[in-house]
Amino acid sequence: MANRVVWLPYGAEEAEQKLGGLPDGLTVEAWTSATELPGSVADVEFAVMPYMAGPKALERIEEMTSLQVLQLQSAGYENVVDRVPDGVTLCNGGGIHDTATAELAVALALASGRHLDRFARQQATATWDATWGVSLADQDVAIVGYGRIGKAIEARLGGFEVASVTRFARSAKSDPEVRPVEELAEHLPRMGTVFVITPLTEQTEGLFDAEMLARMADGALLVNVSRGPVVDTDALLAETSSGRLRAALDVTDPEPLPSDHPLWGVENVLISPHVGGYASSFERRRDRLVAAQVRRFAAGEPLENVVN
Repeated sequence: MANRVVWLPYGAEEAEQKLGGLPDGLTVEAWTSATELPGSVADVEFAVMPYMAGPKALERIEEMTSLQVLQLQSAGYENVVDRVPDGVTLCNGGGIHDTATAELAVALALASGRHLDRFARQQATATWDATWGVSLADQDVAIVGYGRIGKAIEARLGGFEVASVTRFARSAKSDPEVRPVEELAEHLPRMGTVFVITPLTEQTEGLFDAEMLARMADGALLVNVSRGPVVDTDALLAETSSGRLRAALDVTDPEPLPSDHPLWGVENVLISPHVGGYASSFERRRDRLVAAQVRRFAAGEPLENVVN
């Protein structure tokens, strides 16, 4: 009986090392490019899509007639879910990016509040110019999208002595208390910092529109580490350009942000180029998830992180 073909983000020899061995009966081929697929397109049964490849990597998915499982390395799946054929199980990379994205979210809040971006620019000109900062301490904080990364953000806020953390998600929960996102507008006016890590869905696209941003307190900070379209860019540009709000963004709409976009020049806006998961913790956590998923697949056991 022929071996079952799996596509991983590394070749067979590297896979053996990174995954701590492989189940018997598998043939591993490396899938590392969105535009170049291994030759076994019709035979692959389990495939890990290249990181940040986007829907371009799935242009030939209809030719993958044996495909049973498509595993993502990203937590978000909104740009590929509609391309996955019926009968193929889609799994996201939940758990891979929790640490790195939460670190960046808090780092963006600190860098914005304590003007680290400004001081970095001053260093290039040997300029000593102190500026009053905004601490996380004693602030009321909101986390919009209280999933795995939202929980990781809250854990990292524990040492910064924030006054309170109010959690929002699609539906209300208890222990800890999570409020439905429908109550967000009611609570926004008292928040000093708002972390946005909600998935991009029809319900969350444009969630932070002009009306919602207007509910935020003067001087409040919006930290977006989710997806750009969750925030209305024009509305955010208006609020930050006026100096009323601050923003720290790892994601934008459009993305990449064009070089001539006015958001680049707003003093109250700090932008990083969608690097939430782009850190040293990524590969180790990805390898653990891939190893577990491959073993479950080979054994016919239920998979983790199933989207559909």
